[in-house]
This record gives sequence, structure tokens and C-alpha cells, in this order.
Amino acid sequence: MAQGTTIGFETRLARTQEEMRAAQCLRYEVFVEELGGSGPLVDHANRLERDQFDPHCDHLMLIDTQTDAVVGVYRLMRREMAQRAGGFYSAAEYDLGPLLTSGRRLLELGRSCVHPDYRGGVAMHHLWTALGRYVTDHKIDILFGVASFHGTDFAALAQPLSLLHHRHLAPPELRVRALEKSFQAMGLVAPDDLDRKAAMVQMPSLIKAYLRLGGCVGEGAFVDHAFNTVDVCLIMDTALLSARQRRIYTVQGS
Repeated sequence: MAQGTTIGFETRLARTQEEMRAAQCLRYEVFVEELGGSGPLVDHANRLERDQFDPHCDHLMLIDTQTDAVVGVYRLMRREMAQRAGGFYSAAEYDLGPLLTSGRRLLELGRSCVHPDYRGGVAMHHLWTALGRYVTDHKIDILFGVASFHGTDFAALAQPLSLLHHRHLAPPELRVRALEKSFQAMGLVAPDDLDRKAAMVQMPSLIKAYLRLGGCVGEGAFVDHAFNTVDVCLIMDTALLSARQRRIYTVQGS
């Protein structure tokens, strides 16, 4: 189970509509108010960031036990959930064929966010520990999902996107590809011209964490104007995690 309790925090899956709304409220604060995103089902009157996939997913919540406030969330969608929802969220941006035909147990991760007051501390540690339990319980083989750079100025992200393309491209058997209608080549900078230090400064912390665990990316990026982001598809094969990485992921978090 994804549920767990430590001093000051509790992690559990949303069990009621009220708890799901609390998760959507945090998402509104982060994705809409802070990052300038939007969407056809966003409820501005009630300050809820939501979409058509939410009813079909598990919603992992991090709760501050002193205030009962939801301060971190992760949306989790297994293959059977995606079938009920009409497909994975990422399928609107990427051709997921290599994953769907792999015969592996898939888990799509999405809508990950932490309240600003809890960033840089142990919040993500607790979320990832709970996520590790969920992965183990459901015998997940492949984790994947879109991760975002803030803003849609593609050229300004040339260094980090090129680093991902040249150093962290997924193996052919798992290499999803951005849909042709929106495909943006990531190899904007030649390998010899990469400035790794500059690239890592621009790299979002969540993407850095996946890379440390052996994660890789699909081919091409997607500019999401509705969410004011540039998206890449992150993929992690749990079978390839080293013993040390597996311990970090399933026990210690990130």
C-alpha cells in the first residue's frame, strides 16, 4: 500500500471526492496560479485543476498531520485505469507504442507537485517512498510520464534539452516519440558544444531526480501552450535499477 505515517507527515491515496478535490486544489495553486497553466476542465471558481483522467486514477497525497493540509500530490494511472479512461494522458503528446506493446506492467506518473512552503525539504522524500511502495505492491515494471520545463521558449532550453537527447535517450525498445504534429527536436546543441553545468542549472529538480535513478527520455519534446511548459517523456525501467538505486527509490526516497 502507498499509505505511511512519519512524524509530521502522512501519505495515502485519496479515498473520497473531498480528498480528490483537496489534491486538485493544490494542483490549481501550483499549475494554474504559480505556473500560469490552464485547461478546458479547470474550475477557476472553485480553484480546482482537474481533467477527464482524474476519476480513473489513484491520487497519492502527502498530508501535513499538524494542519491536515494536502501539501504534495502524485497522480498514478495503471494500464487498466488508462483503458477505462480511453488511454494514457501522455498519449496526447507521445506515441506510446513501444511501451504499450512491451508486455510490461506500466504506471504513468503525472501532476506531481509540492506546496511552495514544503519544497527543498523532506516532502518529496515522503512522496517517493510512498510511490515506491505502490510500485512494489502493483509489480510495476515501467514508470513513465511527461515532465515539464516552465515556459514555452524552446530555444532558451537548448542546453538542457540537448543534454537529455545526447546523454539520456531511451533505448530503442522503450523509445516513445513525440507526435509528428507537435514534434520538437531536442538535439539543438551539438554534443561537443554542450555545457553540462549550464544545462543542469536549468534542469527541473524532478527530472534530475529521475536521471539519478537511471531514468531516460523519449525522442522529441512537446510544447504545451495550455500549461505554459515544454514537456519531455521520462521513462524508467525498474528492472535496470542498480541495487543502490532501488534502495534509494523504495526505501529512502529522493
